[in-house]
Amino acid sequence: MKNFIVSLFGPDIQVELADGSRRPLNAFMVPNAIFTIAALILVASTFLPYWRMEMTAPQYPKGLSVDVYVNRLEGDMREIDALNHYLGMPPLDEGGRLERSLSLLAIVSIGLILAASVFVHNQFALLLALPILAFPFIFLADLWYILYTYGHSIDPTSALGGAIKPFTPPLIGAGAIGQFGTSSSLEIGFFLSLLAGVVTLIGLYFHRRAYKPVVEARKHAAAQATAVKA
Repeated sequence: MKNFIVSLFGPDIQVELADGSRRPLNAFMVPNAIFTIAALILVASTFLPYWRMEMTAPQYPKGLSVDVYVNRLEGDMREIDALNHYLGMPPLDEGGRLERSLSLLAIVSIGLILAASVFVHNQFALLLALPILAFPFIFLADLWYILYTYGHSIDPTSALGGAIKPFTPPLIGAGAIGQFGTSSSLEIGFFLSLLAGVVTLIGLYFHRRAYKPVVEARKHAAAQATAVKA
């Protein structure tokens, strides 16, 4: 049973190295602290917008905008939904509703998974870091799919449905939808999620630096024990 636990979670951090020395305790605390910071950064990102789209048109001199958070939408929703109605498109809030309802739970779970790497003292810690590394890219892929679905849900029998061809608003940069100009940008929340991934990579570096000598020392001790028995 002990061998199974060691193979899964790695050696105990008190194992001596091959030269008889011991790793200092702070060498093992540093990656744990870094992983905790990464998880907190990701949680903090949920309070800020991840993406923003602005629309301009002659009848809206001040423009219209919508801010996308991981769990909600904010902005000129009523006006944009009124325009979408003339195109036979559903309200903005319907797109990604499932994702927004699960986002906070997913982010908390990602943070807990990353925190669990504290108990993993070998290369399997990378597997626990994959969710936080992948999260911002999953967000972008899902957002693009939502935008594509909306732009291709125009009802040709609606009041203005025949005047506009199917479209996909750009994730980043300028675009045009009929007489409307659009400008899309990634916001601070998204960049914080990227920062959480970068901090996680730094944590993985220190994790490997702390535990690799310990793993090698255990293998060395096991090889010596095998040689003695032989």
